[in-house]
Amino acid sequence: MTSLSVTDVTLRGLGACCAIGNVVLHGLLVPDHLEEKFYIGLLFALGSAVMLVVAAALLKLRRPAAAWLAGSLVSLGMIIGFLLSRTVGLPGGYYEPGWESPYGPLSLLVEGLFVLTCLAWLGARPTAAVAPTPSHRTAAGSVPR
Repeated sequence: MTSLSVTDVTLRGLGACCAIGNVVLHGLLVPDHLEEKFYIGLLFALGSAVMLVVAAALLKLRRPAAAWLAGSLVSLGMIIGFLLSRTVGLPGGYYEPGWESPYGPLSLLVEGLFVLTCLAWLGARPTAAVAPTPSHRTAAGSVPR
């Protein structure tokens, strides 16, 4: 059984905190967005549910690569959705002026930090040294020709 490094534990903890922050921020907005534009509220609820699972997986799984990938995809999707909703708009005529302070900036912060933490985790992963294998094996006591 291998133990986790301090770096791995720290990055997983930071990733889980960002994921929980995402859940809280979007969870607070779900009811209003369900009324305003149902599919946006539904996407917020779905994203929050996925990020809750991601947070648990980062803390529990031995190999959390799938959790990092899922969390990064959701975070990037939310960042893109936020930016599109404030520039060109989203389907169904959904356009939000302004940053919806403090939720907008805080959401961008935790989502961006999650992605950066994922990249740091990927960069900090130890690479297994692979010993070269001989092209042929010799019998014990025999001399190669």
